[in-house]
Amino acid sequence: MSSLFNTIFLQPILNLLVFLYNVIPGHDIGIAIILLTLIVKVILYPFTVKQIKQQRAMQELQPKIAELQEKYKDRKEEQARELMALYSREKVNPVASCLPLLIQLPIFIALYRALTIALDSKTLNLLYSFVPNPQVIDTHFLGLLDLSRPNYVLALLAALVQFWQARQIMKPPAATIASPPPEVAKSPGAKDETMAAMMNKQMLYLMPIMTAAIGFTLPGGLTLYWLVMSLLTVLQQWWLLKNTPPRMTPQLSGTDTTSTS
Repeated sequence: MSSLFNTIFLQPILNLLVFLYNVIPGHDIGIAIILLTLIVKVILYPFTVKQIKQQRAMQELQPKIAELQEKYKDRKEEQARELMALYSREKVNPVASCLPLLIQLPIFIALYRALTIALDSKTLNLLYSFVPNPQVIDTHFLGLLDLSRPNYVLALLAALVQFWQARQIMKPPAATIASPPPEVAKSPGAKDETMAAMMNKQMLYLMPIMTAAIGFTLPGGLTLYWLVMSLLTVLQQWWLLKNTPPRMTPQLSGTDTTSTS
C-alpha cells in the first residue's frame, strides 16, 4: 500500500517540486512551493467548486430544514423522509461537501511528505531518471526566510487567512439565507440550527488558532504551502460566491402556494 501511494501520489508531486526548483532562475524553493501549490489547486478545482456549492446550498436550506423539524418533531421517521425529499427536490447531498475533502486528502498527505523530503534534502531517491538531482536544496525563500525552520510570521499569516476563508464561506450570500421563520424560532428544530450556528462560530476561531499552533512547529515551507493554498481558496470562494446567485428554492410540499380569487 505504501509503495502504491508513493507511485501514484508522492513521486509525481516530489518530482514536480524538484523540477520547478531546478528550472526557476535562482533556484528558489519558496517560489517552487508557490508554483506547485498553484498547479495542485488548478487540478483540484472541480472538487473545490463542488464542495463550495454544496456548502452554500446547505446553508440556504437551513430555514426550510428548521420548518420540517418543527412540523414533524413528533414523527421522526416521517421527518427523515421529508428531509430526504427536500434534499432530492433541491438536488443537495448533505455529505457531498465532505467527499471532495476525502478525495483531496491523499494529495495533501503526499504534498506534506514531498515538502518534508525536499526541505530536508536527505533523500531524493524517488526522483525520476529525467529529473536532475540537485543533491542539496537551498531552503531559503528570496534569500531571507529559511523554510526548513518554523516561521512564526508565516504561521500567523496562515491563521489569519484561515479565519478569512472560514468567515467568507459562513457569511450568508444573500437575504434569502435567514434565521428560521418566527413561527418556528423557538422550536426544537430551530434550536438545533442555533446550536449548529454556535458550533460553526466556535470552529471559525478554533481552526485559525490550530493553524497557528501547528504552524509554529512545522518547517516554514509547509506553512508557506498552507498559506498560499488558503489564499487561493479565498479567491476561488470569492469568485464563485460573487458569480453564483442564491438558489430560489421552491415551497415545501406542505405549503399552500395557490392564491384565492
